Amino acid sequence: MGGAVENSDVDSETALLVGAATADKIPSDPFNLTYITYFFLGVGCLLPWNIFITAVDYFSYIYPETRVDRIFAVANLLVALIGLVFVVLYSHKSVARVRINVGMVIFTVALLLVPVLDLSYIRGRVGLYNGFHVTVGSIVLCGAGDALVQGSVVGCAGELPERYMQAAVSGFGAAGVLVAVMRIVTKAIYPQDAHGLRQSANLYFAVGICIMILCIVLYNLAAMLPVVKHFESIKNQEKEEHGGRLFGSMDKSTLWDIINRVKIYATGLVLINVVTLSIFPGFITEDVHSEIFKDWYSTLLITGYNVFDLIGKYLSSVYVIENPKTAFSGCIGRLVFYPLFLGCLHGPEFLRSEVPVIVLTYLLGLTNGYLTAVNLILAPKAVAFEYAEKTGVILVLFSFSGLAIGSVVAWFWVI
Repeated sequence: MGGAVENSDVDSETALLVGAATADKIPSDPFNLTYITYFFLGVGCLLPWNIFITAVDYFSYIYPETRVDRIFAVANLLVALIGLVFVVLYSHKSVARVRINVGMVIFTVALLLVPVLDLSYIRGRVGLYNGFHVTVGSIVLCGAGDALVQGSVVGCAGELPERYMQAAVSGFGAAGVLVAVMRIVTKAIYPQDAHGLRQSANLYFAVGICIMILCIVLYNLAAMLPVVKHFESIKNQEKEEHGGRLFGSMDKSTLWDIINRVKIYATGLVLINVVTLSIFPGFITEDVHSEIFKDWYSTLLITGYNVFDLIGKYLSSVYVIENPKTAFSGCIGRLVFYPLFLGCLHGPEFLRSEVPVIVLTYLLGLTNGYLTAVNLILAPKAVAFEYAEKTGVILVLFSFSGLAIGSVVAWFWVI
């Protein structure tokens, strides 16, 4: 372990020297095309998952005897978590571009299955639970896509200047906002009955498929952009300097050294995601109700959460907490949401009204967005350049660990 740390220290110093030497040579980003590309990559990472959970009105109507969002969360996250373990162990034997392309194609197929299932089998009938099993299979596919795409995108962004990581995490937040707006629009343009619900869901998934195809096209065009080519050239130079040793390869000591260097950020991501997913979306969509907003309540809460999550991620482009201990304290502080949301279920009457639930949901989104962005921006810069991509995958693995734990904790609201 001692040798690994020493080697990593040397590599980190080399990376800093390379960065300093090339900082003034980084090409301009004409029309912000690289920034826009990484923004859409961030959108593509989370779009499928957000599409499924925001269509809870449709799935809950078709499958009324199921805890839709909670089952979706467990199925998606366990598969993603297992897949990410394999990506961490074997990513040096594959190419990020291939992983991202394959993962996005898997996303597209998963989204396509829902309207095809509705048109060919469900046809608006309620309680056909064989269809629910196929839908859960689509969620499993999304989990596999998450394992391939999200860690690779964070890793690739970690090799670039910080603004491109900020673009990617802003895309994560924008995915939720975009999906919520899509759901509101597609829901509003059709009659508010069973047939209209079915039509709106099919249109909603069709729009999502088109956006995923756009993300695939943009990503494959990104290789021609000056900024991407510049840092790819740096990577190739470092590969040559490593000679016969496989660039970015990791033995156990190196892996543990990387984890040790980013452990405060990784632990922060775990805490953020445990708190968030144990409350959102299950609590928001299934446990609180409104006589005023009726079945629009969950849609409005999800939309507000996603808007404030995006605002939080955008704030990271204005100010980033540089002190990791301060950022970590913020992650711990979010535990206060548990007693507050518990009060919204079982507390005094004023806490159980719409206003406290809405305010707390929006604050949950704001803090989730900002603290996630801070941890993802700072962590890849704590390791040598050659391990930036691997670090991104490791961070996403910890993130999904938190999400998986949170998806289990979410069931305690039911108990």
